[in-house]
Amino acid sequence: MEHRLWSSGASDKNKAMVEQLQRYGIIKSSKVAQVMETIDRGLFVPPGASPYFDSPMPIGYNATISAPHMHASCLELLEKHLQPGMRALDVGSGLPYLIYSVSLNHFNLFREGTGYLTACFAIMVGPEGRAVGVEHIPELVTSSIENIKKSAAAPQLTDGSLSIHITDGREGWPELAPYDAIHVGAAAPQIPQALIEQLKPGGRMVIPVGTMFQELKVVDKNQDGKVSIRDETAVRYVPLTSKDAQLQAN
Repeated sequence: MEHRLWSSGASDKNKAMVEQLQRYGIIKSSKVAQVMETIDRGLFVPPGASPYFDSPMPIGYNATISAPHMHASCLELLEKHLQPGMRALDVGSGLPYLIYSVSLNHFNLFREGTGYLTACFAIMVGPEGRAVGVEHIPELVTSSIENIKKSAAAPQLTDGSLSIHITDGREGWPELAPYDAIHVGAAAPQIPQALIEQLKPGGRMVIPVGTMFQELKVVDKNQDGKVSIRDETAVRYVPLTSKDAQLQAN
């Protein structure tokens, strides 16, 4: 079975990519469709790549930009927590991971670190909100910022409502906490307590958890501060690790 939702018949246009995701039922929210049309994926991939195919693509430093359907799925899970004026944290550690698709009956390999999802968050929360990205590879921070400068989210870099920082993502970014939405792009053996503490009452975090056997967890904190956790899907992520370990990965 073809491992992508579309390939040889794919349009090379961002809008057509979004329309395909809608037709396949990946995108259900009009707001998610709008933001993915606004932030052109083509600005976040290396020259010569085919950005609108539903496939991850290498961007250097043992990192890639995820496939479009994975970005769409993440935005769908967090959409209600990415309203204007809200705060979002994107822990984009640039580490590789595998997602199992029940409908396609296979694992897909992904690694993040381009600024794309952080830019989407920024557009959704608007200049009255805050979108924060954290990454432990300095070169990926630099490239993410340069990518965002070319996108529709560029004004939010200038006004300070979007920022990307070099740090260990497991510690989050407490300076701007609490966050309505937190996304984590690498697996931890357990949910980092620092991230739970930085999740706002009423907020949601999406994070892969486990070692050999992993689940993509959806973590909700109610208004009283009580945390509930549910499994969204089985996944296979590479664990959170140090900068040196990532750069040495094959």
